[in-house]
Amino acid sequence: MTVYRSRNALRGPLTPDGIAALALPATRLGRRGYQVDDVDALLHRLAYELGERSRQLAAVRAENGRIKDALRSWQSAEATRRLGP
Repeated sequence: MTVYRSRNALRGPLTPDGIAALALPATRLGRRGYQVDDVDALLHRLAYELGERSRQLAAVRAENGRIKDALRSWQSAEATRRLGP
């Protein structure tokens, strides 16, 4: 079984800038295909959605780090309290 690989495929991770910069070729006159304006609108929406997900993921990771730090501090304080003065 062979794998199709486009010469114009995006390389590396999918990013909002990569999607926004993607240019699909226009169809020739008289041939069926996508409307360029519709495809461009979809690509811009995808770029926005992916950017929003990236921002949300960064916020979740920051909150996760804050919670881990608070837990470590509490565990250290609790261990010190149990050992006594």
